[in-house]
Amino acid sequence: MAIGSKRKTPPGISLLRRIRGRNWSPKTFRYAILLITFIAYACYHASRKPSSIVKSVLHPDSSTEPPREHINRYPWPLGNVFVKEENHQALLHRKSKGWEPFNGKDGTSRLGEIDVAFLACYSLGMYVAGHLGDSLDLRLFLTWGMIGSGFFVGLFGMGYFWNIHAFWFFLVMQMAAGLFQATGWPSVVAVVGNWFGKRKRGLIMGIWNAHTSVGNICGSLIAAGVLEYGWGWSFIAPGFVMSLGGVLVYLFLAAYPEDVGFPDINSNSGKFIKRNRNIDEEEEEEADVEEEGEGSGSGSGAGAGYENKRSVGLLQACMIPGVIPFALCLFFSKLVAYTFLYWLPFYLSQTTIGGEYMSVKTAGNLSTLFDVGGIVGGILAGYISDKFKARATTAATFMYAAIPAMLLYHSYGGVSQTVNILLMMVAGLFVNGPYALITTAVSADLGTHKSLQGDSRALATVTAIIDGTGSAGAALGPLLTGFLSTLGWQAVFYMLVVGALCAGLLLTRLVIAEIREKLGYVDEVPASEPLLNERR
Repeated sequence: MAIGSKRKTPPGISLLRRIRGRNWSPKTFRYAILLITFIAYACYHASRKPSSIVKSVLHPDSSTEPPREHINRYPWPLGNVFVKEENHQALLHRKSKGWEPFNGKDGTSRLGEIDVAFLACYSLGMYVAGHLGDSLDLRLFLTWGMIGSGFFVGLFGMGYFWNIHAFWFFLVMQMAAGLFQATGWPSVVAVVGNWFGKRKRGLIMGIWNAHTSVGNICGSLIAAGVLEYGWGWSFIAPGFVMSLGGVLVYLFLAAYPEDVGFPDINSNSGKFIKRNRNIDEEEEEEADVEEEGEGSGSGSGAGAGYENKRSVGLLQACMIPGVIPFALCLFFSKLVAYTFLYWLPFYLSQTTIGGEYMSVKTAGNLSTLFDVGGIVGGILAGYISDKFKARATTAATFMYAAIPAMLLYHSYGGVSQTVNILLMMVAGLFVNGPYALITTAVSADLGTHKSLQGDSRALATVTAIIDGTGSAGAALGPLLTGFLSTLGWQAVFYMLVVGALCAGLLLTRLVIAEIREKLGYVDEVPASEPLLNERR
């Protein structure tokens, strides 16, 4: 019997239920689930930003800064919204000696090593975290993951106050934080998948996936806002916010419909059974729903069927049709996306745009517009895949379209600031669209695949396999860019083109299956057909 069979209703929901005298409707719970998981994963991303913010403080180096007379200080379209005059504190940071052990000749490589260590542990931890997420109570699992992650992010910052200069300390803190960060994505995707059917899953998750960009922006603002008090606060503040998010999850996240008296959506054709809606009428009814929410009821509530469910192993999850192709596709998709994430600000600051250079600060702020295009791409990819019931075809098409978009950006991005920003946003749209689609709607689809026959829970495990494999590509892309950039940026963009091409080609078999289904060759569709044909 699964450990999660002894789950209880979240204490915050129990309190609100007693105050209101009745339960919320399924629709209200769905809104609450989207909001809480949005905040939760935004906290995860916010806690990842401090390292990029403090790099220039740990290893100050103005050798790559273009001459001030060649810097365009007020770029299109919002002028000084994107760049401000450097204040006194920023000048002190530039003139400082940095922080040992990151201020030597090998400082940049050491900063790169802790980034790779974080991503490597994050990627490996995904596989374990996914299986644990399907075995344990997702609410508690996500709670401890967030609190643990916030704790180790804060400890990294404490190295400033404790005057620690041992490289191994910062390396271990990043590795531990990476392992705890791995709890986030499989858990939140599983929770959303538990509450939403497949009919509009792509569109809903495409909008919901904006938490990544929101978290990045908030993390940058928080870390930069407290930087003047010491770089340690840039880690402690986001770590504290992360831990508060964990408390919010513990109090109010109903990870499963069964926890609050509703049946499993994935075993009821995507529809909730309307019952026990007015439990304020009778005290006995309220007690009955409470009992069901705690996993001890009968019927189609929390107690029914859950104890017979078991989590699946990694091998069994890999055998679900479509898991391996999408996981390998995400490897190359994330390779491309994370290369832009880590290197786009540097690329902008090192490239003449309209005959002028951008300051490092301006380049960093403008690079966020790539994420704006990504938000649009995620929503658009989700909507198209829902409308045509073709996840693989949508993802592959976006990856193929990313190839000319990236080449155009590299070739013509230097013409003017207007052209650069427009092409950057278009590239972000096509690069992040399939990345968002695969890590959300596709993972949720595969985790509730009908080949499981309702006997197992695989949402978190499947999500972990897919995103864990993708995270390996996320670590490899920026690493390769560090070497290839010495040969020129053209070599980097050729690498990105090859990555996008491989991502699209890996979905060829599933794309063919979807096309044949649309043409009416249902009987000849291969084993992946249950995923592709959602008209059940």
